[in-house]
Amino acid sequence: QVQLVESGGGLVQAGGSLRLSCAASGRTFSNYDMGWFRQAPGKEREFVAAIRSDGHTYYADSVKGRFSISRDNAKNTVYLQMNSLKREDTAVYYCAGRRDYSNTYTAWGQGTQVTVSS
Repeated sequence: QVQLVESGGGLVQAGGSLRLSCAASGRTFSNYDMGWFRQAPGKEREFVAAIRSDGHTYYADSVKGRFSISRDNAKNTVYLQMNSLKREDTAVYYCAGRRDYSNTYTAWGQGTQVTVSS
């Protein structure tokens, strides 16, 4: 099981950019599908983006064209580049991982706050 630690959150003006990082411990990171989720106050956690172990990527419609997920297996790290940020992107962002043969995310980070101001 990998352990996940997010970083890179903060306060940014609308239209700005942030890059989130998620560092994973363990030697099997390359065998994990990785995802980013977010939870805004008073709302349920929602899917943002994912990258499979083979590099295929998926995005929520709300972030397509603005966010980009990538991974560096040599550094055991997954990234979320967020551009053209909107106020509605304000949330706690969580990194998650699952073995590439599983449908369930079993490893979660502690979350990092992203706040977009107008």
